[in-house]
Amino acid sequence: MFQKVAIVGATGAVGRIMLEMLAQRNFPAREFLFLASARSAGKPLEFLGKTYTLQELTPAAFAGCDLVISSTPDDVAAKYLPAAVAAGATVIDESGYFRMNPDVPLVIPEVNPQAALAARGLIASPNCSTTQMVVALKPLYDASRIRRVIVSSYQAVSGAGLQGTADLWDGTRAHLAGGEYSYSAFAHPIAFNAIPQIGGFKDNGYTSEEMKMVLETRKIMGDDAMQINATCVRVPVANCHSETITVETERPISPAEARELFAAFPGIVVVDDPAHGRYPMPHECTGRDEVFVGRIRRDLSHPNGLSFWCVSDNLRKGAATNAVQIAELIASHRFAGANR
Repeated sequence: MFQKVAIVGATGAVGRIMLEMLAQRNFPAREFLFLASARSAGKPLEFLGKTYTLQELTPAAFAGCDLVISSTPDDVAAKYLPAAVAAGATVIDESGYFRMNPDVPLVIPEVNPQAALAARGLIASPNCSTTQMVVALKPLYDASRIRRVIVSSYQAVSGAGLQGTADLWDGTRAHLAGGEYSYSAFAHPIAFNAIPQIGGFKDNGYTSEEMKMVLETRKIMGDDAMQINATCVRVPVANCHSETITVETERPISPAEARELFAAFPGIVVVDDPAHGRYPMPHECTGRDEVFVGRIRRDLSHPNGLSFWCVSDNLRKGAATNAVQIAELIASHRFAGANR
């Protein structure tokens, strides 16, 4: 059992889900500490039937912690999390700051658990759009190495935080009423619109979100030769990211074999009955921790190609769930013989 677990960013959209999961799963910790900005410090927080007081996030606040789970912007992670590692804690970080650091493992428990168990101090959790895609790629890759991936994402506004969700609701109301609305999270209207930009553009014409999918996937899979092309689009959906994914494998994988591979893999749910209108959709997948796949079919343009549709809750498996699963993985190995 962990002696003292600190949660950083507990009041955010992802942090709130983390707290629900830690409570529901009876996470093994003697003591919890909740850290927040100076603006939020001192406010009450209810957890496991107790009222806690949010403490200010400072380098000294990690004293005595043996586990830290953090969901903050990159600049906050960069400023404070090294102090947590220096204090002796294992740190699971949801930000993007450390993901491509060669000394920091980038972990999805169903895909590369060994990387978390070999970590020294800091473990990064991948970008939400990367996470669901890589979970879906893993069983195919294990059956026949993937040479190439083409992915288009249709990403929910919840990926832009609480303000992204507010922009969708309030912008939609204003549009329907014939009024104006000043968007905060997006550079363009999101109501009744699609924005083919998530993140800033790089010199190669791709956005930062698209390059995350390329670089993070290669790192997690341990395959720098995998060719990946991504297009990321923000759509007027409240929650759950959707992706169209086409893969080229070394040998052909039939749709029937792919269904069997997906169905046998932990964390994947197959919903693939197009004749009866059954396939994954955001409104059915929200609040779920799995990755859902459907529309599994041959790629008509390549003999070794396979295409499918993938949906997952970006706040859960794409963020909170993955972080908690990493923490549970560490606990299961660290304390495996404690109760024997």
